[in-house]
Amino acid sequence: MLLHRQPDLTVIMDNVNKAYNLSAIIRSCDGVGISELHAVSYRKSIYTEQNAAAGASKWLKLNLHSDIASAYKAISECGMQILVATGKEGALDFRDIDYTIPTALVVGAEWDGISEEAIQGADHAITVPMLGMVESLNVSVATAVILFEAQRQRAAKGMYTRPRLDPECFQRMLFEYTHPRLSRELREEGAPYPPLDDEGDICPLQGSESSL
Repeated sequence: MLLHRQPDLTVIMDNVNKAYNLSAIIRSCDGVGISELHAVSYRKSIYTEQNAAAGASKWLKLNLHSDIASAYKAISECGMQILVATGKEGALDFRDIDYTIPTALVVGAEWDGISEEAIQGADHAITVPMLGMVESLNVSVATAVILFEAQRQRAAKGMYTRPRLDPECFQRMLFEYTHPRLSRELREEGAPYPPLDDEGDICPLQGSESSL
C-alpha cells in the first residue's frame, strides 16, 4: 500500500458535513493512493463530523482547517495546482486536466456547494458533464469519478510502479501501520521509533537478544 501512495495528490473538502459522504470520500482517496487530505469547516457541527471522520480513518491523515485560506496556504506550500469541482459556467471538463502534476481537488458542501472564496483561489474550475435532468452528482460520487481519472492518468505514466514517498516518511508510516499501539506510546513519550527488519519486525536492541 505504501509503495502506491501519491504524496502530491490530495482532496480538500469545503464544508462537506454528512458522515456518509465524508466516509465515502476518504475511501475513494485511499483507493487511489492518497495518504493525506484536508477538510474545512465553518460551523461547529460540521467540525464535529469531520473530526469524527479523522478519528475513524485508519490509513489516511485528515487535516482540519477553520477556513479555506488556511487550507490553500498548506497546499500552496506543496506546489500543487488547485482544482475546484463546480457546475458553474466556464468550468473545464474534468478529463481535460493533467492530474500527473501535483494536484489538490476541492469539493463542496452538500447544501451550499463550493464557496466563492474557494473558487477565486483555485487555478481551474472543473466539472463532470451531465446529460440528464439531474444537474450534478452527489459530492462523494463526483469526487470518486474525478479521482479515478487522476488514478488512470498516473497509472499510465507509471507513477504507481515506483515508491513516491521519501524514505524517512515511508519508514515512519510503515512503523505506525504495522505497530499502531507501540507507535502511539512512543509518540506520547517523545521517543524515536526503533528500526524494522525486512519482515516488518522490530530489530533487536544492540547488545541485547531481546526486542521491544
